Amino acid sequence: MAAALNADYVIVGAGSAGCLLADRLSADGATVLLLEAGGDDRPTHNIKNAQTIFNLHVPVGWTTVMSDPLVNWGYTSEAIDGIKGRSLAFPRGRVLGGSSSINGLIYVRGLSEDYDGWRQLGATGWGWADVEPVFRRSLLRANGNGVAMHVEPVPMREPVGDAVIEACHQAGVPRGADLNGKQQEGVCYSPQTLRNGRRMSASVVFLHPAMRRPNLMVETDVLVTRVTFEGRRATGVEFRRGGELSIATARREVILAAGAINSPKILQLSGVGPADLLRKHGVAVIVDSPQVGQNMQDHYTAGVRARLKPGSPSLNQLSYGLGLAGQVARWLTRHDGLLTVGGAQVTGYVRTRPEFDLPDAQLFSSTGTVDYAATVKTGKVTMERQPGLSIGGYTMRPLSRGYVNIQSADPATHPVMNPNYLSDTADQAAIVSLFKFQRKILNQPALAPFVEREISPGAQVTEDAELLDYLRGAGTTPFHYSCTVAMGGESAPLDPRLCVRGVAGLRVVDASVMPAISSGNTNAPVYMIAQKAAEMILEDAKSTAAAAA
Repeated sequence: MAAALNADYVIVGAGSAGCLLADRLSADGATVLLLEAGGDDRPTHNIKNAQTIFNLHVPVGWTTVMSDPLVNWGYTSEAIDGIKGRSLAFPRGRVLGGSSSINGLIYVRGLSEDYDGWRQLGATGWGWADVEPVFRRSLLRANGNGVAMHVEPVPMREPVGDAVIEACHQAGVPRGADLNGKQQEGVCYSPQTLRNGRRMSASVVFLHPAMRRPNLMVETDVLVTRVTFEGRRATGVEFRRGGELSIATARREVILAAGAINSPKILQLSGVGPADLLRKHGVAVIVDSPQVGQNMQDHYTAGVRARLKPGSPSLNQLSYGLGLAGQVARWLTRHDGLLTVGGAQVTGYVRTRPEFDLPDAQLFSSTGTVDYAATVKTGKVTMERQPGLSIGGYTMRPLSRGYVNIQSADPATHPVMNPNYLSDTADQAAIVSLFKFQRKILNQPALAPFVEREISPGAQVTEDAELLDYLRGAGTTPFHYSCTVAMGGESAPLDPRLCVRGVAGLRVVDASVMPAISSGNTNAPVYMIAQKAAEMILEDAKSTAAAAA
C-alpha cells in the first residue's frame, strides 16, 4: 500500500460540487485533497487526447463527449419496464469538471416552490428565502469579488427559433420570461454556462484558478473504493490508482461529491446503506440506512419532430460540409453560431393545462433533428441532413421512484440503477398531456411558413393510448439523476447540514442530497448546494475550534 495522503478535508469527486467546494474550502486556508476518478481536462495536460479535450471546452462538443469513454463512466441502466424494457445509457462525467464538462450547459435554478417543498420535507434551512441568495453567491469568486461563473443566452439565433418562441406565445405561454428571475413562466433562448463561445465548466471556473494554491492537492485517475472509519467516525478514504491501494486521511471531514450514482455506491461499499443489501454482498454494516441509494429520481424527456420545408434554416445542414466549415470559422472569429449550442436553443417553463397553479413542464426546442439510426450505430449524436425541428421536454415533478444499488463488493463493478420511468400512472397521464401541448405549439401560425409535416410520431397518431405507447418507446433521460442520498427528517440518510446520519465526519454534497428533484436542469441547483455546503462546513469548523479553545 502506498504512503498515505492527508488533509483537513478529503473531497471525493471533482464534478460541479467538488470543484466549487475545493475552491471555497481552500480559499479559507484549509488543506484540501480532491480525488477524481477521471483525467485532467486542461489541454496542456492531455495532448494525446486533443480532440476529446477540444470537445470538452466547445459547447456543441457535448454531443460527442456524452459517449466518449475517455471522459465518461459509461453507465447503463437496467431494463426499465415503463419504457418497454429498454436500457438507457446514463452518461456521467469522469474528468475534472465531472458532468459539468459534458452536459448541455443549460443553467436554470428551478421554481422557487421547489425549495419550499424541500423545507416541508424536513430540509430546514433550504426554503427559497434561504437558498435564493446562495444561488447568487455560487456564481461569484471565492472572495465574493466579481463574477466567476458566467451565464449567457445561447448566441445561436435564427428565424425558426424566433418562430418557436412566438408559437409558444400563440399557444398561451406568457411573454417576458426570465427563467432565473421573477417571471419564471415562459420560454426564451436557453441560458447557458458560457463565455466567449466556450463552456464554463466547474473545473474551468472554480478549480483551475484554485489549483494555484499550495493548500489544494488534486489527484486524478484514482478510484475511491470506500470510506475508512474508526468506530463510527469517518477518518478518510481508501483509493486505487492502477493496481496500488492508498489511504487519504481527513483531519476534519470526508465529503462525498461523487454524484447521484457514485455517492450512494461508495456509501454502500463503506457499510452505510440498506443492511440486507450490504450483507448480501459481504459488506460489513456500519449503519443500517435503508434509504441510501433509494428514492432515485430523474426526468423523462420526449417530444415531437417535424420536417421543415426545403431551404428552411436548420442546424441539420450546418452540421456537414461547407456549412460546418463556415460555422467553425464563425466560432473562431465571432464566438457564436452552431458550436455554441448546448442541449437546446430554446427552453422554458410552461403549464400544459391552464387550470394548473404552477408550470408543470419544461420545454426544449432546437432547429434540428437527430438521425437516430446513425446515432445508435456510432454512439455519437448525428444530425439528419434534411432540415428539421424538435420540440421536446419533460414533466418537472415526476412521481416515479427508482434506486441505485451495488451488485458486488468490487468497487470497479458498476451499480445497478433504475429510475422506473413512467411506473406511476400520474406520470403517464402527464407526459401525454405534455406531448399534446408540444404538438399544439408545432401547429401554431408562427411556424406555418417553415413546417412541412410532423415526422414522429406522425399526425395520424392521436389517441392517448397510442401516444403513450410512442412516448414509452421514444423517450430518454435528460441526465438529471438525483435524490439517492436525500437530506430531510429523521428517516432521511442526511440531516439538513448534509451530514450522514449515524456516523461523524462524513457529508454528501451533490445532486443525490435533493429531497425531490428540482423543476428543471439540475446543474444550477448543484452549484447552490455546494455553495451552501461550503458555508456550513466552514461555520461548523469555526464552532468546533471555538469550543476547543
